[in-house]
Amino acid sequence: MKTNMMFALLLCLGLQVSVASHAQTSQSVMAAGDAGRAVLTESGGADGASGTRSPAMSGERRPLYRLRASDVMEISFTFAPEVNQTVTIQPDGFITLKGLEKQMYAQGMTLPELRDGIRTAYAGMLHEPDIAIVLKEFDRPYFIASGEIGKPGKYDLHGDTTVTEAVAIAGGLTRQAKHSQVVLFRHISDDTVEAKLLNIKSMLANRDLREDVHLRPGDMLFVPQNMISKISRYLPVSSLGMYTQKPI
Repeated sequence: MKTNMMFALLLCLGLQVSVASHAQTSQSVMAAGDAGRAVLTESGGADGASGTRSPAMSGERRPLYRLRASDVMEISFTFAPEVNQTVTIQPDGFITLKGLEKQMYAQGMTLPELRDGIRTAYAGMLHEPDIAIVLKEFDRPYFIASGEIGKPGKYDLHGDTTVTEAVAIAGGLTRQAKHSQVVLFRHISDDTVEAKLLNIKSMLANRDLREDVHLRPGDMLFVPQNMISKISRYLPVSSLGMYTQKPI
């Protein structure tokens, strides 16, 4: 009798331990899942850091290409091939579409945005047209490196490239480089650029690349020789000429 009671007591304790262990494991899995979501939420900018960011220095890490003047596109209509056409973006940003009186502004659009715009433009002629757009000729993405850099110049921007990687591509820094004050200029409009000071020296010394900004097409890096006492956050595009020569 005592043996049976002892066996029942041990069985009960075993079940309790199993339930407690399962509950603890479930809590651990839930905590890990919540932590994963928290990390993804905090990493919202283009550069993977939290906090308030400027419009130019934040956003998608791999933004879609935006159309520019002189870009050439082939537009195909699956069920209306008679409207198929090849168009070129004019210097004023407009394109002329076959069969339509009004021109359409296309500069600055992504291809999905342009496709939606063309679908709307043809709404009076075609019922929900199926449209495909192929970019035939375009200004290839690039970045510019100037100042105290090994090989200043204009470079093709291939894939995801950070500031430190761009510096290496451009021949590295010279001995006179003030690499604690590298300036990144980024276009925020046709007439204005935003300037951001980057401390590459600190990044590399501390092995902390959270501020290693990912480049966008048209970005310009300037590596000064002397300390920059003051630089405006927003500058006219016309002022960039003074940063293409060294030193300042």
